[in-house]
Amino acid sequence: MNATFNVETVLALGFAIAVIIIVLKSARIVPQRSNYVIERLGKYNRTLDSGFHFLIPFIDKVAYQHTLKEEVIDVERQACVTRDNIQVGINGVLYIQVVDAHKASYGINNYRYAASQLAQTTMRSVIGQTDLDKTFEERAKINEIVVQALDEAASPWGIKVLRYEISDIELPLSIKDALEQQMRAERERRAAIAKSEGERQAMINVSEGQKQEVINLSEAEKQKQINEAEGRAREIELIAVATAEGLGKIAIAIQQPGGQDAVSLRVAEQYVKEFGNLAKESTTLILPAQLADIGSAVAGLTEIIKKKN
Repeated sequence: MNATFNVETVLALGFAIAVIIIVLKSARIVPQRSNYVIERLGKYNRTLDSGFHFLIPFIDKVAYQHTLKEEVIDVERQACVTRDNIQVGINGVLYIQVVDAHKASYGINNYRYAASQLAQTTMRSVIGQTDLDKTFEERAKINEIVVQALDEAASPWGIKVLRYEISDIELPLSIKDALEQQMRAERERRAAIAKSEGERQAMINVSEGQKQEVINLSEAEKQKQINEAEGRAREIELIAVATAEGLGKIAIAIQQPGGQDAVSLRVAEQYVKEFGNLAKESTTLILPAQLADIGSAVAGLTEIIKKKN
């Protein structure tokens, strides 16, 4: 009785274990953004997307598991020779993504290693066609060329090459020294140009200031002369008006009784006075050609005075 019970227990336990094994073999849960490649009796059967799936135990098996997330591959340092025969060491970073799990499983043995090696060879080819100076200036263009070449080559592998970035460029010490000297010379040249431009602008500003000063002085002198000319013209005008008025008054006075005699008296006085001044100012005495004129003037003056008295 007990032996029979023990046998039944063992059989039940064995059956339960077999059921558990079959369930484990047949049930598969594929994570999000993943693909499982299923082989049936060693031959490709289907590709499982994310979710819960059943397999035929001992007949179906998961041969390959691929993530559909973007993968980052560090491309090891490699020695490249530029077109101008300069050897440089380049590190890179490659970004790839599986887009076809079937091709990624059967198109190539190891797509990560293949993509890394292909990136190195492509980079050497591109650097070999580029001068050293362009290597630093055209990184984006070089990266684009590498990505295009890798994407075309990796298409049969079910791989999409998203981008490639040059992380570091190592130069020989001699080239570093030469570049540093070149950059130092370039900075000194720019500083000299900036200094000369500043001095040139300062000289221009000074000359412009001097020019404006000369213009201002000339304008001031011109205005001064205009003002002086206007003042002299006004003075002459006033003198002329006063003289005209005086002459008019003299003319009226001459027409009055005794006017002619007054004029003659005035002329005679001035004549004698000026003749006397001439004798005082010079040791040389200049006499008129007709000395009788003086006497006549004096006699006329005396006659006028007598009449007035």
